[in-house]
Amino acid sequence: MRDKVTGARRWVVKIGSALLTADGQGLDRASMSRWVEQMVALRDAGIELVLVSSGAVAAGMSRLGWSARPKAMHELQAAAAVGQMGLVQAWESSFAEHGRHTAQVLLTHDDLSDRKRYLNARSTLRALVEFGVIPVINENDTVVTDEIRFGDNDTLAALVANLVEADLLVILTDRDGMFDADPRHNPDAQLIFEARADDPALDAVAGGTGGALGRGGMQTKLRAARLAARSGAHTVIVGGRIERVIARLAQGERLGTLLAPERGPLAARKQWLAGHLQTRGTLVLDAGAVKALVGDRKSLLPVGVRAVQGGFRRGEMVVCMAEDGREVARGLANYSAAEAQKIVGQSSDAIEKLLGYVGEPELVHRDNLILV
Repeated sequence: MRDKVTGARRWVVKIGSALLTADGQGLDRASMSRWVEQMVALRDAGIELVLVSSGAVAAGMSRLGWSARPKAMHELQAAAAVGQMGLVQAWESSFAEHGRHTAQVLLTHDDLSDRKRYLNARSTLRALVEFGVIPVINENDTVVTDEIRFGDNDTLAALVANLVEADLLVILTDRDGMFDADPRHNPDAQLIFEARADDPALDAVAGGTGGALGRGGMQTKLRAARLAARSGAHTVIVGGRIERVIARLAQGERLGTLLAPERGPLAARKQWLAGHLQTRGTLVLDAGAVKALVGDRKSLLPVGVRAVQGGFRRGEMVVCMAEDGREVARGLANYSAAEAQKIVGQSSDAIEKLLGYVGEPELVHRDNLILV
C-alpha cells in the first residue's frame, strides 16, 4: 500500500501542538524550518500541499507564561489570539526563506457544515494551491464556542482532506505511529505498519486522550483517518521528530502507520452523494446534456439546461431530469436557483456578463454528480 503514498499528488499535512512548541517551551522554529524544507521539496516535485497547523493555544500559553492549559473558554480564546500571531509569522518567515508564499486560513465548524461556505472555502483553497501558495489552516479558536468546536485539529485536518479531495493525510505526532499496545507501558508493543481505517480492532489499541497541550490523542487520529477515508484519502500517522520524516515518506519508506480507505476517492465521493437524499430543486436537461452526462460522463453546463425548478442554494442537491420526466442524475449545484435561471441555455463564457461574476463554468461539476 505504500505506493499510495508515493503516488499521492495532493497532501494535507497536520502538525500537532506538542511538536510545534517542543512540549510547551515555545515555538520550535528549528523543527519548523526542517519540516518546511521538506514540504517545499514536495511542492517543487509537483505535489500540491495544504498545511494544518496546531499550536496557537500552546504558543499563546508560552507567551503568556502559563504552564497549564486553561479550561475557561475566554482564556483559551485569549491564548489562541496571542499565539496565532507568532505561529503564522513563524510559518510565513520559514517558507519565505525558500521563496514560497503562505496564506492564513481560519475555519470553524460552521464553515464546513454550511454547503455554500463549504464550496467557497474549497474554491479558495484550490485557487491558493494552483497559485503555488501554501495554505496554513487552523481552527478559528478566537471566535468559536464550545458547542461548535472541531474538538481537535486532527478532525479539522480530516475535514480539510475531504474539502480539497486530498489523496493523502499525514498526521505528524509525538508518537511513531499506532501500536498494538501502549509503548509507554509495554516494551513489547509493536508498531502497526498498515491497516484498514475501518478495522474495528484498531479501537482497542487507540488508547486514551492527548497530553496537556493538545486536545487530541490516538483515538482522535484514528477518527480522523476514518473521516478522511470517506473521500478516499489514505492517512499516515507518524512521528514528527523522525529525521526527514516527510521526505522519507514521499520516497516510499515504511514509516508510521498507514491507514487505507475501504474504496477509492471517486467511489467514496459518489457514495456520499448517493446518500445525500434530500433534494432542493430540479434542472430539466435537453437531449444533448443528457448524452453528455450519461454517455460521455461530462459536467453539466448551463447551455444544456432548459428549465430550473425549486428554490435551491449554491451547494445544495438538485435532480437532473430529462425532458420526458426521467431522472438521470443528482448533483451539487454551483449556483443558486435564482442565478441558474439567469444563465440556463447560455454558454459558460456568458456567465460573468449575466451574473457579474463567474464562480465555476459548470452548473454541476462531474465530480459532484452521480448518475441514477
